[in-house]
Amino acid sequence: MVIAHKTLLATEVLVVTMVMIMARPSVQHTVHVTNKLQDRILIVHCQSKNDDLNAHAVPVGESFQWSFELNAFGGTFFWCKLAVQDKRLIFTAFDHYGRYTVYWYVHDDGVYGKDKYSNDVFFKAAWGRVCHAN
Repeated sequence: MVIAHKTLLATEVLVVTMVMIMARPSVQHTVHVTNKLQDRILIVHCQSKNDDLNAHAVPVGESFQWSFELNAFGGTFFWCKLAVQDKRLIFTAFDHYGRYTVYWYVHDDGVYGKDKYSNDVFFKAAWGRVCHAN
């Protein structure tokens, strides 16, 4: 009887927690990958564990962008593969547990980022690298 009561109580707590998580207001995040290369089209292919955003050809000065809500249980993570001519780069575009970097600028020397809540621009990675730290 005591075990059944504890199980019922644990189930009720779990249900209430789930309802509270699902009822919270959602916040949209939009990630932008902008081509700042010198006269070259950028190929951008971004994805998460659940969403493949497919490859996109991004002209100079243009951006590829997508919007999403954070996973209710955490762990929202997107990575992007970039290609231009013979150069390749893979990097973490968004990590729920890292910086909320949502602006990416692709230059001839690599990728630069800017956080959602700051104006500081930082160097992320050079071409030919796989960079998963955000």
